[in-house]
Amino acid sequence: IEVVEAYVERIKEVNPLINAMVKDRFEEALQEARQVDKLLSEGPADDYLEEKFPLLGVPITVKEAFSLYGMPNTSGLVNRCNVIATSDATVVSRLKQAGAIPLGVTNCSELCMWYESSNRVYGRTNNPYDLQRIVGGSSGGEGSVLAAACSVIGVGSDIGGSIRMPAFFNGVFGHKPTTGVVPNDGQFPNAHGVRTSYLCTGPMCRYAEDLEPVLRVMAGPGVSKLKLNEKVSLEKIKFHCMDHDGGSIFVSPVDKEILQAQKKVVEHLESDLGVRVQRVAIHKMKYSFQIWSAMMSSKDSEGQEAQRFTDLMGDHGKPVWPLWELMKWLVGMSSHTLPAIALGLTEKLMNLNLSGKAKLVSMGKSLQEEMEALLGPDGVLLYPSHPTIAPKHHSPICMPFNFAYTAIFNVLGLPVTQCPLGLGSEGLPLGIQLVAAAYNDHLTLAVAQYLEKAFGGWVLPGKV
Repeated sequence: IEVVEAYVERIKEVNPLINAMVKDRFEEALQEARQVDKLLSEGPADDYLEEKFPLLGVPITVKEAFSLYGMPNTSGLVNRCNVIATSDATVVSRLKQAGAIPLGVTNCSELCMWYESSNRVYGRTNNPYDLQRIVGGSSGGEGSVLAAACSVIGVGSDIGGSIRMPAFFNGVFGHKPTTGVVPNDGQFPNAHGVRTSYLCTGPMCRYAEDLEPVLRVMAGPGVSKLKLNEKVSLEKIKFHCMDHDGGSIFVSPVDKEILQAQKKVVEHLESDLGVRVQRVAIHKMKYSFQIWSAMMSSKDSEGQEAQRFTDLMGDHGKPVWPLWELMKWLVGMSSHTLPAIALGLTEKLMNLNLSGKAKLVSMGKSLQEEMEALLGPDGVLLYPSHPTIAPKHHSPICMPFNFAYTAIFNVLGLPVTQCPLGLGSEGLPLGIQLVAAAYNDHLTLAVAQYLEKAFGGWVLPGKV
């Protein structure tokens, strides 16, 4: 009860500033905390409790796009305002069964397809390190609520960086697991067709050591595909490093501070572990945004078309015409955000060049083979989490494709851990992506724990 009360008080104190939690269930959480205390006072053996309820009494928060019984499940879409979840998403159910106590649901971008968490249902979420900055998206409420010490564990989902960008901008840890290990059931929108291979559900948290136990619970029986019981010898990992994507015309150059932080990681690995970090230049990474876009809109193996974003915007209602919505938006009458309207427009343009799209899909498959060959059974790639530190509100619309730094790994199906590396000169979080070959999540998780000790991990906002 004391633990849950402490988190409830913290949320009441800071949420008016950050607007990260959009609906709480404090009364139910306190009731569940009482039941946990009762269970503990009855005195079953600790090892029995640990095995049966590995997250007993741990306060968690859940991205609003996931069903959490009794909580709204709008994904920031105005015409879903009255949707209340009548069941739990699979991962939420598993976390509850493991003893975790959900405190409430957190904000996301409209339909989870933009990297600023702002919508017409709940408004905008602010970064705890600087309220004028974005929290990232689409799991931005989770990134913000964790960074502000309002929760222990967050449930996020990621189809283009939606776990890793918020984790980076808010200075916490986020893990995108190998595709197909953690179930995506019970979130809206869910992936269909080819996108089922790209959407991942995973954990976000302040401390690296929490990633693995939460991943185990989330994966359930699927955890057997991962090698989480294997001991990792850091000295035997083959480290590779890539400073930037090679200079895509669509993406901002990488900030000097981010490059400097990555350089420090390389120097520390080489001096402390005695390893040699191999610099690599993977030419196809320059086309990350184009490859991701083409693969996201391609047909699956059965010839099924990818679900159109404009259909999702309508949510089984009238179809949405992006150009008409843009006209309405200009006079303040659209119920959609500008990024959602823009995405609807670009989706129509993407389908005009089918031969170009096929070439990009083929390039993506060949990049996947190249990456798997490079990383092998014992490789980890260091790569920027984003080209810039957390930008100011609204500015992503001027640099809409910067999410390519995270998105490329969704279509490649690789596990990635975003690891914080302290704060930069403006007091904003720095970080790095750790990438491994499929099913080698244990490598990136081990390196994240190591780098947390070396670089300090999460820093409480307002401490500096």
